[in-house]
Formats: sequence, structure tokens, C-alpha cells
Amino acid sequence: MKTAVIENNKIVLKNAEDVKLDGRKGAIVKVSGCGLCGSDIVKFVHKIAKDGTVLGHEIVAEIIDINSETEFKKGDVIVTSHHIPCGKCVYCRHGNVSMCEHFKSTNIRPGGFSEQVYLSEEHLQNVAHLKPENLTDIEASFYEPLGCIVRAVKRANLLDGDNVLVVGLGSIGILASQALRAYGYNVTGCDLIAERIEFLKSFGIKALDVRKLPDDYMADCIFMTSGADRAIDTALKYVRNGGKILVFSSTPHDESSYPNNEIYYRELTVLGSYSPSPADLQDSLDLLKSSGVIVKDISTEYKFDEIQKAFDDTMSNKIMKAYIKVKSDD
Repeated sequence: MKTAVIENNKIVLKNAEDVKLDGRKGAIVKVSGCGLCGSDIVKFVHKIAKDGTVLGHEIVAEIIDINSETEFKKGDVIVTSHHIPCGKCVYCRHGNVSMCEHFKSTNIRPGGFSEQVYLSEEHLQNVAHLKPENLTDIEASFYEPLGCIVRAVKRANLLDGDNVLVVGLGSIGILASQALRAYGYNVTGCDLIAERIEFLKSFGIKALDVRKLPDDYMADCIFMTSGADRAIDTALKYVRNGGKILVFSSTPHDESSYPNNEIYYRELTVLGSYSPSPADLQDSLDLLKSSGVIVKDISTEYKFDEIQKAFDDTMSNKIMKAYIKVKSDD
């Protein structure tokens, strides 16, 4: 089989031995395609992942071998996430599932940018689902990233009809805007890129150039889906006193900080949100199936041997999000 690995600051295709169950519980899946996540970009650019690493986790795949007590069978086309919380530790009991040590230790092997992947029995039991027939592979690949957004919306713990400003309209901002609307909130999105503003408008959601937001606009909650320093200034300017700032982004360096006095005197709540629980993932799949969140035309498809170009185009903002078609048409 072929895998895409990090090698000397590039993503290159390599031949590897086929993955086998070898008596293990779980399944071997043939990957149809895998979305390129922002976390993959961060791991690649900042050299967090070592040479030889296979990135990718937003997979759609077909089961080709299985030894499981679940109802899945050979030939099933599925979506899955890559981490599973234990459900028992202090983090899980307090709702911080992505801090769970078991959550962090579990993954799909070797990674989504591979022709074959091993899924454990835990994956099959907790985070794998049959791909809905009304979704294309590209649409279904949003199962995990939308699950992350669902968790963020829940963590914000807003009231019906609250005003939410989404700062940054990349793929995550587009997903967040739609999910927030689906949960009953009044959403406005903002960005500096005209095409992204118009794209959000095509979903019937209000969107503005951030420089044209009215000075008197106040949001109950800011969803910060951009990691740029100026996004912090935007968040602080437009959040109402006593409001919330939900951080769903990472910064390119560690020098950014919130002014303590703003948080203190204005009684602001600043919170982060990272990865989803199995329940969040189920809600994500339901939103996709029901068209509560529409993901058509967000991703640009690349062939497997074009994966480096997919990374480059994403990093240069030529596209909003990349989907790597791993399975060939042969």
C-alpha cells in the first residue's frame, strides 16, 4: 500500500506493507479519502510531527477485513473519528474529554493519508458510523471536524436567540456559523476576504467585512475561529460586558495574550474548545444527514499524489479546505 509521510519538510508518497489484523480485534479499512485538518498543517509547519509520520484523521473508508463484536461487516463504508475518551477519568467526568489520557493515546494507524488503516474495536464501538447514503464521500469527511464545532457550541452554553459573532470565515468559521444557527442563535460572520464573506452569505447567514462592523455592535459570544493576533482585538471590541469569547483556533506563535484588565473589569469569560466526544460526533452526523449544516463546495479535491500541493494551497489560502482522494479510480 501507499502512505503519505513527512520527509525533509515535504509530504511524499511511500510504499509500505499492507495493514493486517493479525488476530487483533477491530477492522482494516481501505481509505476512500481524507480531509486535511488545520491541525495537520500545524504539525507539519511547526515540525511537531517527526519524519515518517502519516498525518490525517478525517477519513471515509470501506471495511476490507474485520474481527469485531459490532454489527459492522466487510464492504461497509464508514466514517470514524480517531480518539476515544475513557469516560471515567477526572477529565471525562468534568466534560473535558479531549484532555483524557486515553483519548490522547488512541488513534487510527498509521494515519488517514494512507491507503489502508487499522481501526481498533474501541473505534468501531464508539466513534465509527455507516456513511449516510445521502452524503458524498467529501461531505461525509466533515463528520469529525463538525463534531469539534458541535462540542464548541455546547461548551459556549448560550441562551436561545443570543447574538454570536464568528471571527474568521475559513472552513471552521463556515461550519461554526451554520452549526450556531442550527442550534438557534443569531449569527454574524466576519472576515477580510470578500469571497469568504460572500460564501457565508450563500447559506443565508449575515456576513460582513470585519472593518465594516458597526461600532455599536455587541455580541453575547465571540467564536474566534481565526488565530491571527488582530482577531483578539476584534473579539474584545465586539463582545459585550459579561460576554464570552470561545477560542477555536491556535496562534502561529506563543506571544499572543489577552489583556488581563479587560477580562477582569468586564467580567469576560474566555474558554477554549478542542475535540469532540462520541455524543458530539453523533450530533455532527445528524446535522450533516439532515442538511442542518451544508458542506458542499467547502473542500477542494486533490489526488493522492497531489498531497503536497494540497498542503501548499491550503497554507497559501488558495483554497478553504483540501480533501485528499486516496482511493484511485482504477
